[in-house]
Amino acid sequence: MQKSPSRRKFRNFRNLEFTRQRSFSRSSEQGNVASKTQDQTPNVKSRLLIVWGVLMAAGVGLAFNLYQLQIIQGSKLTEKARNQQMVNVRPFMPRRPVQDRNGNMLAIDRPVFTLYAHPKLFDKSNDEMAGLLAPMLNKDSAELQKIFQSKKSGILLASTVSEDVGDRLISLRLNGLELIQKYSRFYPQGDLISNVVGYVNLDRRGQAGVEYSQEKLLERSGQTVRMSRAGNGALMPDHAPEGFLHFDDLQLQMTIDSRLQRAARSALKQQMEKFEAKRGAVIVMDALDGSLLALVSQPSYNPNEYSKADISLFKNWTVADLYEPGSTFKPLNIAIALENQVIKPDDVFNDPGTIRVADRIIKNAEINSYRQINISQILQQSSNVGMVQIIQRLRPSVYYNWLERLGLGQKVDTDLPFEVTGRLKSQEEFISSSIEPATTSFGQGFSLTPLQLVQMHGALANGGKLVTPHVVRGLIDNKGQMHYSPTLPAPRQIFSSTITQKVVEMMETVVTEGSGKAAQIEGYRIAGKTGTAQKASSNGGYIIGARITSFVAILPVESPRYVILALVDEPKGENAYGSTVAAPIVKTVMESLIPIEKIPPSQAIKPAAVSPSNPSP
Repeated sequence: MQKSPSRRKFRNFRNLEFTRQRSFSRSSEQGNVASKTQDQTPNVKSRLLIVWGVLMAAGVGLAFNLYQLQIIQGSKLTEKARNQQMVNVRPFMPRRPVQDRNGNMLAIDRPVFTLYAHPKLFDKSNDEMAGLLAPMLNKDSAELQKIFQSKKSGILLASTVSEDVGDRLISLRLNGLELIQKYSRFYPQGDLISNVVGYVNLDRRGQAGVEYSQEKLLERSGQTVRMSRAGNGALMPDHAPEGFLHFDDLQLQMTIDSRLQRAARSALKQQMEKFEAKRGAVIVMDALDGSLLALVSQPSYNPNEYSKADISLFKNWTVADLYEPGSTFKPLNIAIALENQVIKPDDVFNDPGTIRVADRIIKNAEINSYRQINISQILQQSSNVGMVQIIQRLRPSVYYNWLERLGLGQKVDTDLPFEVTGRLKSQEEFISSSIEPATTSFGQGFSLTPLQLVQMHGALANGGKLVTPHVVRGLIDNKGQMHYSPTLPAPRQIFSSTITQKVVEMMETVVTEGSGKAAQIEGYRIAGKTGTAQKASSNGGYIIGARITSFVAILPVESPRYVILALVDEPKGENAYGSTVAAPIVKTVMESLIPIEKIPPSQAIKPAAVSPSNPSP
C-alpha cells in the first residue's frame, strides 16, 4: 500500500528538523568546549609550572645531597663502608714450646676440646650414651645418666678433652654432643720442673716460672691483617694476604737436664720423707757460665692442674725466700781472710770451745774444745770459735766492703721471677757492734737466697768470678740452630784463682776427714761443707728447735766446675744435721751428674789430712 505524498513530506520535514536540532546541539557543545578550553588554559599552565618547580627543587635537593655525601662526608662514609666490609684479624699464634737442654719437651700448646651434651637431641637412650662416654671421659656411667636427666641441653661434660678422645668422639657420630676446639698449654713432665717452667692461666698469660719471666720470648708476634667479609659477616679467606698464618718454629731451650732433675728430686723426696721435713731444695750449677742443670724444690705442684695447688708453691723458694746459710758460708769467709792476707793457709788457732765477744758467749755446735786447730780443720769440724778468731783479724769496715762485693744485701741477677733482695745490716750498725762481724763469720745475722749461696760458691769453683745463675739457653729451631741467646752480665772477678783453689782443697778435707764423709764417691775428689743453721723467726731471734740443714759440694777438686747445694728445712729427729740429711742427697746427685757430664775420675787422690777427734756434724 503506498503512502500519501502529504504524509511523506511531513516525515521528511520532521527528519530535517531533527537534523537541524542535532546540528545545533553539536554546534552548541563545540562552542561550550571551546569556551571551557579557553577558561582552563591558565590552570594547566600553573600546574605545569608547579610540577616543573617541584622537579627543579627535587633536582637541586638531590644535587645538594649528592654534594654532601660525596664531597663533604665522602671520606667518612668511605671509611665507614670499609669498616663494614673489612675486619682486623689477628690469627691465633701458638705459644712457643719449652724444652730442656736435651730436647725433651717441657711445655707445649696442644689442641683440646670442650665437650657439651644436649640430651634432647640424643638418638640413643641416656643409658646407652652414658655407657659409650663413661670409659672415654673416665667418669662413672651412673653419674653420667644422672647428669643427662638434670638438664635438656647445654650440659658441660668436660672442659679439656684431649685431641685423641675428641677424634674418637667425632668418629662415633653421636647426635647431641658438641665439641668446641681450643688450645691448651700442656706440661708433659708434670710436676718435675714446674718450679722452673711455671704455668699459664686461662687467658694464656704466664703466672710463674719462665712462663712468666720470659713472656716476650714465648709469645710469637702475630701480624694483624685486614680481611674482607661477606654480607652475612663471614670472612673471605680468598682475600687474605699470602702467608699470614705462617709462624716460626723456634722453641725456648733451657739449661735444665731432665735426667739430673729427676735424680735430684728422687733423692730429696726420700730424705724429706725420712726426716719428716717441711720442704727442701737441690741446685746444680755449672760454675763456668752459671747454667743451672737442676733446680728442684719440694713440695711442688702439677702445672696441668694448677688450680688445685697451694698458691704459695708458685714462687720458687730458692729465689723467693731468704734464710741464714750458717756454716756453708764459712769457706767464703776463709777466702776473704786469705785475700786480705790476715791469715795464711797453715795458720793454727786455739779453740777452747767458747769465745766471748762483747757481752755474748759464742760456742761451737757440740761445745767441743779442739785446742790447736788449723784452718782446714776449722772447716772440717765447723768450728765457730775458730771462724770468729779469723774474722777478728779483719777490720770491720774492710770485712763489710767484701760482703758487699760478694753481693750480700742485693738481688741475684737471674732469669727466674720473684727474686728477693738479701738482708745485711747497715754499715754503721755492722761496724759499731763487734758481735755483728763475729756472728757473720759463721753464717748468722744476715740472710740470702739458696741460689745466691750457689752463685757465691761458684766463685770458689771457677777461679774467683761471680757469674749469673740462669735457666734460659736461648731460642733454637727444629734443627738445633741457635737464633737468640740472652745477653748475660759479664762475670765479676772477686777472688784470685790461687786463693779459690786453696779454699777448695781445704773444703776437700771436710769430705775426706770431716763432717762431709757421707758425700764421698770412690775415685773422685770432692770438696764440701755442711751446715746446720738455726732458723730465724720473722719476729726476731730464732725458732726454738727449728733448723735448716744443708750441704754444698764442688767437684772435681783438681779442676773445679760444678756446684751442688742441698737444703732440707725443719727435719725432725735428734740426728738431723747437714751431714746426715743433706750430704747423702748431694752424693746421689753427683752420682748422676758424673756420667751425664762425663766427668773422668781424678788422676790422683790427695792423702787424707789428720784431724782431731770428736767431729761435729
